[in-house]
Order: sequence, then C-alpha cells, then structure tokens
Amino acid sequence: MHVPPGFAVVTPYIFAAEADAYVKFLAAAFGAVEIGRSTAPDGRIANCQLRFDTAAIMVSEASEAFPVSRAALYLYVADADGAVAQAIAAGAEQIMHVDDMPYGDHQGGVRDPSGNIWWVSQRKSPEPYF
Repeated sequence: MHVPPGFAVVTPYIFAAEADAYVKFLAAAFGAVEIGRSTAPDGRIANCQLRFDTAAIMVSEASEAFPVSRAALYLYVADADGAVAQAIAAGAEQIMHVDDMPYGDHQGGVRDPSGNIWWVSQRKSPEPYF
C-alpha cells in the first residue's frame, strides 16, 4: 500500500462553501501550506491538499451532491495562545479560552468560518495521555 508523504491512512477531507476563501483562511489562521490543487472546469476547487507541518488535509468546494461538511480537528502547535490568537485574527470564533488541561495539554478552541471546530493544543507533558 502506498500513502503519499505527509498523508495518513485516514486523512480529513472537508467540503466547504467558498473553498478558495477557506483555503486562504487555513493558511492565515494555522499556517497551512497548499501542496496541490485541481480545479473543476468552472474554476472552483475540486481538490486542494494542505500541509500542517507533518499532517495533511484535503478541501473541496461543497455542492448539492457533496454538501458542506462539519468536523472537529485536533491541531498540535508549539504555542497554543499565539495560535488561537492568530486564528481569531484570521476570522475564527473563539469557543474555548486557552487553558491547561488535566491531560497535559495547554489548549483552546475555535470555530472556523466554515463551521469546523479546531482544538488548538500545545502538549506540555511528554507523558502519554493514558
């Protein structure tokens, strides 16, 4: 089995209204880097691959056949306070203030303009969760 570098056996795939604007939001909010894109004949995004450090997601323009999807994603960052502030500045809505969690993460939460929830987490403990 071949899995492309940076992708996992399970890779999040989000259908978004105004996918091009959503891709720009992901770059501004979380530093996502576009690594590939294919477009439909009308110019809309058919598939866009974005890298978040060591992980990747895919985004496509929503349609009647593939309506807007909602997901919750857990994003590890080096600085949760700064990353949440950056996401809010890019247009996300804060849904949970950044705080220390009992499982060893410093974490906050935002909802992106497409309605997805991002748990932005800075691991503070080298210990496993369980």
